[in-house]
Amino acid sequence: MKRKNPFPGVTRAPDRHGKARWRLRRVVKGTTIDCYLPGPYGSAEFRAAYEAALEGARIEAPRAKVGTLGWLVEHYLGSIRFKNLSDSRKRSLRGELDWLRREAGPLPFARFEVAHVEALMGRKAGPTAANTVKKNLSLLFNYAIKNGFQGMQHNPARHADRMKENPDGYHTMTDAEIDRYLAVHGEGTKARLALLLILNTGAARQDVCRLGWQNVSDGRIAYRRGKTKIGADLPILPELATELVHLPRDQMLFLTHGNGRPYTVESFGNWFKDQTRAAGLAHCSSHSVRKAGATRLANAGATPDEIRAFLAHKTNAEGATYTNKADRARLADSGLAKLTEAKTGTNVSNLANRLDKVALQPNVTKGKIG
Repeated sequence: MKRKNPFPGVTRAPDRHGKARWRLRRVVKGTTIDCYLPGPYGSAEFRAAYEAALEGARIEAPRAKVGTLGWLVEHYLGSIRFKNLSDSRKRSLRGELDWLRREAGPLPFARFEVAHVEALMGRKAGPTAANTVKKNLSLLFNYAIKNGFQGMQHNPARHADRMKENPDGYHTMTDAEIDRYLAVHGEGTKARLALLLILNTGAARQDVCRLGWQNVSDGRIAYRRGKTKIGADLPILPELATELVHLPRDQMLFLTHGNGRPYTVESFGNWFKDQTRAAGLAHCSSHSVRKAGATRLANAGATPDEIRAFLAHKTNAEGATYTNKADRARLADSGLAKLTEAKTGTNVSNLANRLDKVALQPNVTKGKIG
């Protein structure tokens, strides 16, 4: 009796030197899959590539030596896990992994230790970039452990020390900076519209580039965020409505190049950076505006869930960051107000004469009004 093929669609296809290769040819949901699978037949890497190919991932024959970090990167880039990322995240992560391949591609990943991870982190200039190296190595090592590559059982990147970063991350555009920007970029300009779109919708770069009249209905603007796939449905506030009236109804996208072509994520980011520089705010970016939108919601008393809905996040963890900061400021104001009231109630005056309203009154002495 013929033995059933445990990997339907896979056949042995020797190369010109007689070396065994394994080819997958199969039609899945109307799509023809035709690729060669890496690794020995039935091995962990073979099985992972087989399953990824059936899910639609592109499988390429590895160019790096099996067992090296470069090989692991190539294998991860052909995985379902990578395929499921948003397009913008794929672009940024591929660039980061390419750096790892250039720096340590030939090294055997299963022999990495904490010291090796921290040495690679040390090759980056800033703390954020260094911590990104740790994060990406951890991602790769976890992927190797899950798939049983090279018998790897522990993740050395997990135990590497993180470098201290700015806890606030990207700069948040202040109200004064927003006013300055709007003073430079007047009503009806594309630069002004771009800022107000981000400020009022919380849209990230890749999302604001796709917004148009098709997203507007009954005084609301709705879109699905590219990164999280979460939908946002928001009222159009008056300051944004004032700018939208300048756009013709037959214009598909709100923000385009002068010839009507849509922006890419990178080109929009560069263009917006030019607008902030023109306003003398070179330290601000489109993400600075997005954070400003969330910050003003928090300062107005919005809950973490309300900020999550505004930013189209999956959880309210980021919203809690903004509300916690706003709460600290409110609590500090409340505490200092109580201190001032206590001092005023006991006629205690410790202010300098030029600021002390009591001392400046001619008929008032300490503890007595005459």
